[in-house]
Amino acid sequence: MNIRVVIVDDEPLARLAVKVRLAQRDGFALVGEFGDGDSACEGIVALKPDLVFVDVEMPGKSGLDMLAALPPTQRPMAILLTAYEGFALQAFELAALDYLLKPVDDERFDEALDRAQQAFPYRCQSRAAAPAAMVTAATPALRSFSVRVGSRTVLVPVADVERIEADGDYASLHANGKTWLVRERLHTLATQLDPRQFHRVHRSSIVRLDMITELCALTNRDAMLRLRDGSVLRASRSYMPALTEALQHLNTKTDS
Repeated sequence: MNIRVVIVDDEPLARLAVKVRLAQRDGFALVGEFGDGDSACEGIVALKPDLVFVDVEMPGKSGLDMLAALPPTQRPMAILLTAYEGFALQAFELAALDYLLKPVDDERFDEALDRAQQAFPYRCQSRAAAPAAMVTAATPALRSFSVRVGSRTVLVPVADVERIEADGDYASLHANGKTWLVRERLHTLATQLDPRQFHRVHRSSIVRLDMITELCALTNRDAMLRLRDGSVLRASRSYMPALTEALQHLNTKTDS
């Protein structure tokens, strides 16, 4: 099932730029667009999108005011579009997934969509009316990695992987004390892994959720993660809302 998207921006060219990039990604469906905050509020309540791209500064009701006016149960995942970094704190207070600085580059846009796909299953499960099929449909089916070792091809089970780190145009798998080089970019792998088990925590790293033993918040809203094997990774603040929600869900599942 596709993630239903609404775009809110008073600039037609800005809306077009998002639409063009969105059309290049599978798993997303544009269901509406609005040029001001007031009409967006009404449209979001009616359309019930899963994700909204919203411009922070618009005539009349701002993007942040528009999100704040929506009841939390009706507030979709949000990716903010802004020319200023100063809105970051307010963005995270509203549980926005990310904020993109204009002009937005392709890599950052793709990262924001990755984050939406990671968070989507948890948002579905948090809504009483969401069928379990929605969660299953959003989950990639990757079971193992094919790794070339000399003339041999080795299959590394996804269940054995503890973390994945960027290595130039490739990625390094860390599994059972061994490191394997995969000829895929980290961005590509992030879209193939089950978001209920793995989360991207930085532009250069993906972590299996049950490997995290400690999360220490930093003053700049980043965090340091300590894993079971003693390794320490930095989690970027832009990944923290989705990561926190995933860990809370994991803990709830474990307790039950």
